[in-house]
Order: sequence, then C-alpha cells, then structure tokens
Amino acid sequence: MISTKGRYAIRVMIDIAENSEGGYVPLKDIAARQDISKKYLESIGKELVSGGLLMAASGHSGGYKLSRTPEDYKISEILELMEGTLSPVACLKENAAPCPRAQDCKTLPMWQEYYEQTRAFFDSKTLTDLIV
Repeated sequence: MISTKGRYAIRVMIDIAENSEGGYVPLKDIAARQDISKKYLESIGKELVSGGLLMAASGHSGGYKLSRTPEDYKISEILELMEGTLSPVACLKENAAPCPRAQDCKTLPMWQEYYEQTRAFFDSKTLTDLIV
C-alpha cells in the first residue's frame, strides 16, 4: 500500500512542475493548492531534496524546484524514495538475505510476478505523464 507520504510527494512534484516557470515554488503555495498541511509538506520536501529530486532555496524568492525536467522523473523513483522498496515481500527486497525456503516456496513466483508488474507500471510513468 502506498502511504500518504508517497502520494503527497507525487502531488508536490506535479505541483512544482506545473507552477515553477523556471523559478522556485513557495511551500505555502503548494500547501494551499494541494490542501496539505505546510508542516507535513516540509518533511516531504526535505526528503525529496535529500534524495536529489528537488532543489531548495530559502529567503524571499525561495521554495522548491525540480532538479531535472519532468520527463526525467519516473514515478517509481519518487515512490521508492518516500516509501522504500515496492517489493511486496521481504525476500524480494534489494540485498535481502537469501530465504531458506525459496526453493520450496509455492508463492514466491506469484510475488515475483506481482513485483515485476508493479515495478514495470511505475517505471513506465513519468511526471510528465501526470501533468494535465
């Protein structure tokens, strides 16, 4: 399940892409348009900046802006930054310890297929695809 943090991060990225006009977008403006608390958006913005997806500036003309063009952002990278892995089970996470039951696990192929389809779906969507 994708949390509000992941969903709101995508909304923030879309909002910035639609309203930046090459400059920084103030957080208070994003909060007002998206009807999300400014305090909650501050924590999301910090994570997006530390993950390299946004740039931030403080002061009168400050706010957030994209570090790349909208078409260069896969939705999967935004979600994974905010949520962690999209893997539905622990044994499929990157760098997971080998599961001693993997050889005999009747459900592992199903989880692998689900993960591959989910990953392919979010990899195929960019920020540009969501901008209307």
